[in-house]
Amino acid sequence: MNKGFQLSQVAVEKLVARFGSPLLVLSLDQVKKNYEVLRKHLPRAKVHYAIKANPHPEILRLMSKLGSCFDVASDGEIKTLYDMGVDGSRLIYANPVKTHVGLLACSDCGVHRMTFDSVTEIGKIQAVCPGATVLLRLRVDNSSAHVDLNSKFGASREDALNLMLQAKEAGLDMAGIAFHVGSQTVVADPYLQALDISRELFAEAKEVGLDLHILDIGGGMPIPEQKVKFNLPEMLKQISARLDEDFPDAEIWCEPGRFICGTAVNLITSVIGVTKRGGMPWYFLDEGLYGTFSGVLFDQWDFQLLSFKKGVKKIVATFAGPSCDSLDVMFRGSMTATLEMGDKLLVPACGAYTSASATNFNGFSKAKIIVWEDMKARINADINSGK
Repeated sequence: MNKGFQLSQVAVEKLVARFGSPLLVLSLDQVKKNYEVLRKHLPRAKVHYAIKANPHPEILRLMSKLGSCFDVASDGEIKTLYDMGVDGSRLIYANPVKTHVGLLACSDCGVHRMTFDSVTEIGKIQAVCPGATVLLRLRVDNSSAHVDLNSKFGASREDALNLMLQAKEAGLDMAGIAFHVGSQTVVADPYLQALDISRELFAEAKEVGLDLHILDIGGGMPIPEQKVKFNLPEMLKQISARLDEDFPDAEIWCEPGRFICGTAVNLITSVIGVTKRGGMPWYFLDEGLYGTFSGVLFDQWDFQLLSFKKGVKKIVATFAGPSCDSLDVMFRGSMTATLEMGDKLLVPACGAYTSASATNFNGFSKAKIIVWEDMKARINADINSGK
């Protein structure tokens, strides 16, 4: 499976000379490729891009143009898409616990599809968005997930049928079931187990007069990660086969976030300080935990740092960010080539839960973001001309 977009050393040098560092480089071609992989291997699934992973306007515009729907979780995300001209019928308000302003945004922007996982949500939804189409968010167990969303969200198997009946009695359009197996799920088994439970609930719902016709299998599809192996086509093939077998007449949705944008962005960062502490080299970078590397804290992601130095002995070092906060240390005990002031590092697979959660803490600006396809021809021309 393609590991995604990755800049060459020469391209990195040209881009830094033009734009400076730190710099985020987004490949829209890679976003499109990732979307097409899902369309190929999960042909029945209507993709709803989870924009929390990376809400960059160019990604949203491209996904809209490709025909994607969207998973939104707040009034801000709803209004962002509405202002871009995306019709509310293409959005699902997939936050199981909604704010009042979020529901008002749904009413104002024509968003009528949403999830719920508790009794209190039923009344909230019906009061502001009467008759909304709702999916029950089901809790599924997957302790091996990179990020286990089910510790916070999802109704239990035992409560599911009763909650669906209450939603119908309240006047909501009780249309289906949603689940999310958790981030970076690398085998099909958790999906298949969730599909087994969903099949049982579809049958039980039919017996009590509920017509469930939508199944949302969430996100969690993996991207390449250090020391993690998986066979994505085989995994998706198993899921697709089970969907055809057990849900031949249902409308299938999915909600990928990381899978769409994770491999589509590279970070270029520079060494701005070198020292030793406790006998260990420390490298200070111009990007840190409060910036793009926020994914270390909020996403527990193990970023790969590429130095382009070949054939040199690796050493153990610590990498810290530029702020004056002692928390701003990204990696301790990392293997790296010996670095010097001004050296550039490339961080691939840097598109999900990075710039989206970056801040301006301590007065540092967020890393500039450019689109690779806007610059590729010019950079390649410079390379070919020897500039």
